[in-house]
Formats: sequence, C-alpha cells, structure tokens
Amino acid sequence: MASIFITSAEGNSGKSTVALGVLDALSHATSRVGVFRAIARSTVERDYVLEMLLAHDGVDLDYDECIGVTYDDVRTDPEAALAAIVERYKAVEAQCDAVVVVGSDYTDVGSPAELAYNARIAANLGAPVLLVLGGRSARDETQPELLGSSLPRTAVEMGKIADLALAELAHGRAELFAVVANRADPDCAPDAIAAIERSLAAWLGPAHEKVPVWAIPEDRYLVAPSMRGIMRSVGGELLSGDPDRLTREALGVVIAGMSMVNVLPRLLEGAVVVIASDRTEVLLATLLANASGTFPSISGVVLNGGFELPEPVTRLLDGLGSKVPIITTDLGTYETAARIMTTRGRLAADSQRRYHTALTLFETNVDTDELLRAFGVARARVVTPLMFEFQLIERARAQRKRIVLPEGDDDRVLRAAATVLKRGIADLVILGEPLEVRARAIELGIDIQRAEVLSPFEPVHVARFAQEYERLRAHKSVTYAQAADTVTDVSYFGTLMVHLGLADGMVSGAVHTTAHTIRPAFEIIKTKPGVSVVSSVFLMALADRVLVYGDCAIIPDPTSEQLADIAISSAATAAQFGIEPRIAMLSYSTGKSGSGVEVEKVRTATALVRERAPELLVEGPIQYDAAADVAVAAAKMPGSEVAGRATVFIFPDLNTGNNTYKAVQRSAGAVAIGPVLQGLNKPINDLSRGALIDDIVNTIAITAIQAQDEASPTPGEGVA
Repeated sequence: MASIFITSAEGNSGKSTVALGVLDALSHATSRVGVFRAIARSTVERDYVLEMLLAHDGVDLDYDECIGVTYDDVRTDPEAALAAIVERYKAVEAQCDAVVVVGSDYTDVGSPAELAYNARIAANLGAPVLLVLGGRSARDETQPELLGSSLPRTAVEMGKIADLALAELAHGRAELFAVVANRADPDCAPDAIAAIERSLAAWLGPAHEKVPVWAIPEDRYLVAPSMRGIMRSVGGELLSGDPDRLTREALGVVIAGMSMVNVLPRLLEGAVVVIASDRTEVLLATLLANASGTFPSISGVVLNGGFELPEPVTRLLDGLGSKVPIITTDLGTYETAARIMTTRGRLAADSQRRYHTALTLFETNVDTDELLRAFGVARARVVTPLMFEFQLIERARAQRKRIVLPEGDDDRVLRAAATVLKRGIADLVILGEPLEVRARAIELGIDIQRAEVLSPFEPVHVARFAQEYERLRAHKSVTYAQAADTVTDVSYFGTLMVHLGLADGMVSGAVHTTAHTIRPAFEIIKTKPGVSVVSSVFLMALADRVLVYGDCAIIPDPTSEQLADIAISSAATAAQFGIEPRIAMLSYSTGKSGSGVEVEKVRTATALVRERAPELLVEGPIQYDAAADVAVAAAKMPGSEVAGRATVFIFPDLNTGNNTYKAVQRSAGAVAIGPVLQGLNKPINDLSRGALIDDIVNTIAITAIQAQDEASPTPGEGVA
C-alpha cells in the first residue's frame, strides 16, 4: 500500500493541478487508486477539488467517505481532528492500492501553523510529502486588465519558501518525497524551467539530493476565472445566453464606462465586459461586435447596477439569439470590477479545456516513470480499461500522425479534437467551413487552433481530387463533372486526402452511417494484398485484460473463406495493440462434439487459417465458455494451447458478434473500443453514431497507431 500527501506552504500554488497529475499517473500503473481530502474547505459547499479528483475514471469512491474533517473541527480540538483524519483515511486505504491525499488550502489560518498541521497529518498517515511551491507572487500591475496575471518568482525566492517549508516538515516528522515548482516561468521556456529545477535541487542541499525536483510552467487558462466563477463572485444571475458557456475562461476584463465608439476598440479576446445595466446601447453594440467576427470574441458580459432592462431591449436580445452569457448583479461598477479581479480560476472536471490543460502540463514537465519508481509503485500485470486507453494514447503520441475528421459540424467531434490536440495524440485536419467551425469551437470554450480546418469545397483540392477519382473510377465511366460533385462529400474528400498522402488516416461516423463512411474506402483505398474482405473488431477492455472480438460490425454472414480472412486480420490487429493472438473460432459446439452446416463452416474456416497462417495459434470450432474459462477448457478441450486462454474471438456471423459484444459491454461493464476496421490499405475507422467524446479520442489514437504500422503514404503536397 502506498500513499502520497500533497501540500504547499501557501495558498494559490495550484496544487490541484499536481494532485490531478499524480492521480492520473497512478491510475495508469495500478487498478485501485483512491483520493482523500484531509481538511475540507467548507461544510456548506462541496469541495470542488475533491469532486474533480473523484470524477477521474480510475477512482471508485463516494465523496463523503473521502473527507477527513473540517476547519471547525481543527479549531475546536486539533488532536481529536487528527485522530478522526487518521481513522477516516484508514477506511479509504483499505479499499485501494494507492491513495493521493490532498492537504488543506490555506483559507482559514496562518500559513506556518497550517503547514505544521499538514506535516503532522502526513506523518501520522505514513504518507511522504510532495511539496508544491508557488512560482508566482503579487499581481502584475503592469497588465491590470489581464485576469490571473501575477509576477514570477525567482528560484532563489522559491528556495527561501522551501527552507521554511522543510523546517516545518522536519518538525512535524514528515518525510519529503518530491518538490514541484508550479506556475513557474511564464514563457514556458524549457531552458528556464530546467534552470529552476537545478537551482531548487541545489538549494535543497545534500540532505535531499535524492529528492526529485520538477517545475511546471504557468498556463493562463488555468489561472483565469471561469464565467461561472465570476457569476458566483459578484452574486449574479444568468440573464441570457448559453449556460454551458459559463465554463469558458475570462482572460481579461473591460470596464465599458464610456461611449460605444470608444468601448469597441478596447475589447479583448476572451474578456468579460462590465457594462452598467442602463447603458443598453453599449450592451447591444458589444453583442453585435462579438457576432460580427470582426472584433475579438468575448467570454461574457456582466451588467451591474441592478437596473431592469426595458422590454424593447429584452425583445431585441431575444431576437439576436446571442449565446454570450449575460450576468446581472446589483453591485456598483467599482465593487463588480474588484470582485472580478480577485476571482480565482478553479480547476474543475466540468471544464474540458482546464482539465486536459492541467494533465498535459503535468505529463510534459514531470517524469511520471521516475515519479512511480520513487513512489514504489510497480506497474500491475493486469490491464484495466483505463490502463489500455493510456497505452493507446502513449503509442499514438510516440510518432504523431495526421488524421482527418470529416464531421466538423458535430460538437462531440470538436470536443474530442480539442482533447487530441491538447494531449498531443495526433495532428488533425477538420473538414468544414473554417469560420463556422472555429466560431463554434470558441462558443464551446475549446481550443482547436492547432488543427487545420479545411472546406470540402476548396477549389484547388476539389479539382485535384476530382481528377484522381475520375481516374480511379474510369472503369465505371465516371466523368470529371460527376467526380467533382462526388468529392465534395466529406467522406469522399477525407478518404481522398488519405489516399493521396495528405492525411495518414480518417475517423468518421459520429453523424454518418457506417456505409457512408466506408463506401469511399472500398472504392478508393481498397483492400490489402491477400485480403479479400474488409472486416472489423472491437477491443473489449474487461476489468483485468483486453480481448479482441470480430467481426461485429461489417459482414452479416461470412463464408468459410471470409471467416478465415477475418481471423487472420484480427490476429494482426491484436498483435498491433500488444495483445498476444490466440484465436478461438466460435461455434455452438466444441471440437468434434457437434455437426451441421454452421459448425462445418467454422471447421473449414479453422483449417484455412492453419493453412494460410501456420504460425498462429487457433482452435475451432469451440464454444465461448471453453475458449474463455480454464476450468471448462480442461473438461471440453484438454491440452489445447488456446482453450481457456483465447484472446481473439471470431464469431460465426454478425448477428452473434454484435449481440455478444453489446451484452458483454452492458452486463460485464467492459469498455468496447471500436469498431476498428481492418483489411484496408490505409486506416479508415468508423464511429458509432452514439459515440461519446472519449470513444472518438480512442478511435483517433487507434487510427494513428494503425498509420504508424503502415508503409509510408504516397507523397503529396501539404494542405495549405
């Protein structure tokens, strides 16, 4: 059992970012990870840091059992509070292989006294301390309009804070595990970050020479408050606009205390605009400027003063249909501005951008392998769904590929694209009208700036693609005019990009049918040499292992020859994703126990697999229980290298395969990743129309991995 206590020497250090990163790293190494909040910030409001950590996929605990005590408990009787913390922690510890313990937030008592108490907690829990040092100090008055702006600390300044913290930890008998300088160098320069790490390591001295030291740069989106946070600070209410946009960060503040013509030039990208509620002409001008696309996109508006908007203005706002959040407050202009300027950014699970920004910052700047080694956590032999998904992302990152997403008009696709780009999983081309796609991303509060957004009607590409499609379909008498009309369909456009080497793979199907997604691939990409059919598999991530199911999505009633093809392709897919292929050719009978047309089809297919790929381990016909359960296998097929240990399950028809994967997914709580198409010359993958954001991210990662294993694409010009 291992645990780690994350604390800081002061408030506003951003230790929640570090806690999230540590939790994520642990969840990829072990299957039962817990979180514990030693001192809750409030008894009235739920602790948003704890809620965010509990929302992580690797944690399966209830909120109430993960809270130690409150500040009131500590003030009333510190010793009794400490005993209660230890008792409640032990209950969490008993359920987990590793626990991330988060210290208090310096919202109640003085810093030295609070750090000393945190040190005592860590010592009594037997948890080494990861000390978070804040890399920022006072507010930067040179840029007062930027929310969250503050001045950077030098390594010497952080070292002095570390000195005080180390003295308190030593006095409380707490063991130092690691030091993280968070919110460091604002320019994110690698050499500056490395210099901070070296300086802090030297400052810690010989007594702590084996203590890891890492520095994480500041990110403006993590420190900027959200519109929801601003609404809470000013005691406001949402008058109009999209509630989902309250998660968007406010990067600056504009006090619109002047005429419309003077306010417009002062608008800032991502700013919150404070307008007196009786200046309706400024409000309307601000909203029109935001909608025009010729001015910066704002995050929201705060109307202060408490004046009710006239009915004609309200009717006009309704007609505009603006999704910009408009918040009303009774406060005056000065008090409104002051409260906005002091609103802190919160790292919360409901903000996709913040969540993935925090994870990416941690992964990029902290050596998680060194962290796990120092922590004494060995990677588990079992492979949970979360571990498998992490492995997919790591493999995709290792050699980034360019993936085209034809459905740029779907919000799920855009949100998944933002995650893929932020975490460095792949480079992306999104099809759609650039202004519309990017405007929608801004409305959703997500960042897709690093994606290329390309119109499928772009004349140069349409002309090139039409010529190529005309050539490929000449045997069907397709004319250039017909080809030019066809290639503007997003599925054909995306497939031709892959065919011509302008992208390495394509992921579609969130909106379109499977047939619409893969028909162009049949016509243009075609099958690999020696493969007669395109088929599919699902990667079924069970609680402790990953299995391959095929074919569950494409071929309704395969012949023996097609079944053999599916089995060989599925074995190759399994190996591609680190799964040792042991193939079970499924039927309603095992071995020679049954007969009939369907059994003979499977028996023939098994013989064909052995003939075409003698290196593969294959058994069939075999029933599912004999393929999956060691005890059943011992009775029905003793001595088999596959029975009881199968990893690749080949179903005799689509009806059986599709129903089985869904039954296992729903009844056994398995994560079904796919369908993964196989047999094509280049990777094209289909999504379920009910796909979730995580499903799309996983499929993009899978497609990128498939592209890594393909031969180099045909050279082509880069998309401009």
